[in-house]
Amino acid sequence: MSYGQQPGGPYGQQQPGGPGNPQGPQYPAGYTQPQPMSPEDQRLWATLTHVGGIFSSLVVPVIAYLVLRDRGQFIREHTRQALNFHITMAIAGVVCSVLTIVLIGFVLLPVLGVLVIIFAVIAAIAANRGDFYHYPLTIEFIKQ
Repeated sequence: MSYGQQPGGPYGQQQPGGPGNPQGPQYPAGYTQPQPMSPEDQRLWATLTHVGGIFSSLVVPVIAYLVLRDRGQFIREHTRQALNFHITMAIAGVVCSVLTIVLIGFVLLPVLGVLVIIFAVIAAIAANRGDFYHYPLTIEFIKQ
């Protein structure tokens, strides 16, 4: 509902999924609800999300989570895990960068980079096998 618009939509009709209408979210005319992916596609996209996080930090996990989260439980969980891990590692990277002032950050930044690569590769292998994976050292910002 935009500013000045009456409740019930632009033409006064009650929108499905709104207050008192439990039909769920509705999409604008011409759009349909996202179709669930096949298990093979979910494994592929989950693997690509984990690998993409190595090269782009937050960009690939954020896009994957926003675009693919409604396409299946497996892909939702993997994109959520990848996003939480890369948010945590981005925060750790900022802290390590600040710690370069006292020289310890020069040691911690390469260690952090190696951890990101190792854990993302392990997660990608687990996703490709069809297993769920929980990153260690991760703060859970995005909950189920």
